[in-house]
Amino acid sequence: MNPVRFRETRIVLKNIHHPHSERIETYLKAGGYQALEKVLKEMSPQEVIREVERSRLVGRGGAAFPTGLKWKFAREAKGIPKYVVCNADEGEPGTFKDRQILEKDPHLLLEGMAICGYAVGASQGSIYIRGEYFQAYRILKEALKEAEERRFLGKKILGKDFSFSISLYRGAGAYVCGEETALLDSLEGKKGYSRLKPPFPALEGFQNKPTVLNNVETLANIPDIILKGAQWFLKIGHHMTPGTKIYCLSGDIRKAGYYELPTGIRLKRLLLDYGKGVRGELKAILPGGVSSSFLTRNDLSVTLDWPSVAQQGSSLGSGAMIILNDTHCMVDIAKRCAQFFAHESCGKCTPCREGTKRAKEILTNISLGKGGSSDLKLLCELREVMYDTSQCGLGQVALDAIKSAIGKFQDEFEEHIRGKRCPFGICPLNKESS
Repeated sequence: MNPVRFRETRIVLKNIHHPHSERIETYLKAGGYQALEKVLKEMSPQEVIREVERSRLVGRGGAAFPTGLKWKFAREAKGIPKYVVCNADEGEPGTFKDRQILEKDPHLLLEGMAICGYAVGASQGSIYIRGEYFQAYRILKEALKEAEERRFLGKKILGKDFSFSISLYRGAGAYVCGEETALLDSLEGKKGYSRLKPPFPALEGFQNKPTVLNNVETLANIPDIILKGAQWFLKIGHHMTPGTKIYCLSGDIRKAGYYELPTGIRLKRLLLDYGKGVRGELKAILPGGVSSSFLTRNDLSVTLDWPSVAQQGSSLGSGAMIILNDTHCMVDIAKRCAQFFAHESCGKCTPCREGTKRAKEILTNISLGKGGSSDLKLLCELREVMYDTSQCGLGQVALDAIKSAIGKFQDEFEEHIRGKRCPFGICPLNKESS
């Protein structure tokens, strides 16, 4: 591997270290809004979509769906008005990448949304922002005012026959609203319940009209793709999913933080070169937050792109890398994952509502020394049922980390069940659960 290829390469984070990077004057000095000016003066909406399609940009929020294809579906869908919605909810544990863009380079997002609006024929956009992001909300509100005053948003943008405005909507702390259809229901003022698909949002989304719903990091890639071209983007990172990815390192890592690197860097290089190594001995990694499956030290050679991580039985997701050393009990970790999903399930569909609750009960019993010999098989069967029958992605992946923990650390679970002891002294064996 050529190490130069995997040096930190900043596309979406290129401006964040400039003084006053959140202000429009700073953004304009760095070449901001030139891409929007280019598409309005030189490109048709169809040409914009084709350029995004050629770039092979995939969604950076987790699902990795081709961005240009989503825009094409919305452009060609029947029904008006059309909408652009930015998912800035960022509720996945271990993820803090979008916050950097929202707080330090908000105009990059606004420009990406405006270009998307032009491409798909939308005049209205919305940013659904995580309710706890108070500072990001304040900064975005000011950025919207600045963009409107400079005529980069609003009526007749830059004097052209294109109008596009953006509104802000604050979420209320529900993890399930990171799922696109639950987000849309919340945006409409309803409880955040997921919808049955199809139809997909590109055809029937906000107010049942064609809607493009993209993540913050995804939209932040658009201005540079337009200015520099798809061929430039294709030369960066992994050939199947080119470009960069922001990886968030947390847990038992010496240098926690966020790093924008070309897709395809090996996991080992990310941990050593950027995370500066693990504190203690590496035990397990969740590469895409708690909704992914565990990798171990045997997987350090995997390249960090969506297809390669999927081949290892896990998911890159949003790039939330949670690193665990060998002081952790995997029964305790699995129980914590189950508790999280049981708390965050919206309760609409029975498999997720009851399945997450049952998984929590089983793992709590195991941690108390009350587990039975059939519990591990039952948890794995429960995962398969939930994956096949849950209405949305939350229920489908809720037990992925648990199933992989059982598969890769079964001896620890057996020690709790048969030996009635926790090798790490963490689980409250034979005591009442707190």
